Amino acid sequence: MSDVSRPSPAEARAKARTAVVIPAAGRGVRLGPGAPKALRALNGTPMLIHAIRAMAASRAVSLVVVVAPPDGAGEVKSLLDAHALPERTDFVVVPGGDSRQESVGLGLDALPADFDIVLVHDAARPLVPVDTVDAVIEAVREGAPAVVPALPLADTVKEVEPASAQGEPEPVVATPVRARLRAVQTPQGFDRATLIRAHETVTEDVTDDASMVEQLGLTVMVVPGHEEAFKVTRPLDLVLAEAVLARRRLNDGF
Repeated sequence: MSDVSRPSPAEARAKARTAVVIPAAGRGVRLGPGAPKALRALNGTPMLIHAIRAMAASRAVSLVVVVAPPDGAGEVKSLLDAHALPERTDFVVVPGGDSRQESVGLGLDALPADFDIVLVHDAARPLVPVDTVDAVIEAVREGAPAVVPALPLADTVKEVEPASAQGEPEPVVATPVRARLRAVQTPQGFDRATLIRAHETVTEDVTDDASMVEQLGLTVMVVPGHEEAFKVTRPLDLVLAEAVLARRRLNDGF
């Protein structure tokens, strides 16, 4: 009989390796014509590079898988090669699919077997602080099957009956209790086996991966998000992102 005891589940989770999947295959039509949203410049650097650096800033992250547009993997690989990225982190680029869900699945397929924690991060959230990334990872290590960072809502939310034509008035049907609502951000963190099962089980289109885990009947946990983890979707968001970067340069002294 071997004297080597098996690690407890808690010890195994503490040693679990973390990878990030960044789906970056979308066109970003709300930002207008031009390059895909993830490749738009922010302070002279593509948003995708900012997003990758934000994930790699966590010392717990040792692999980042970038899911490129189906015909743009070579371009994205060249982009990564042209920018300075942390040497302690490995980077892989794979072609994506026709939908976000398919692209995340292709990113999962590219992960080596020895990664037990997976983060899924929007390329359009380029300014996530490292403390938020670490908080998500730690919550998964503590046993949560799925974790999302989120913020309380500042505005009252109304549920409406959608109008048949854009711009027409819409009748309100309910006012949810604001104290129970959260605006969800990324990175979202998962136990790898749970996320893979969700992608194998849920076939309908969803807006985020945590929703897929919810449909498995599992509990998704929320950790505090950050105001700088906003999604760059419209031109005004680019202006705000530039302002955040300018403030960071001023505070960091460079």
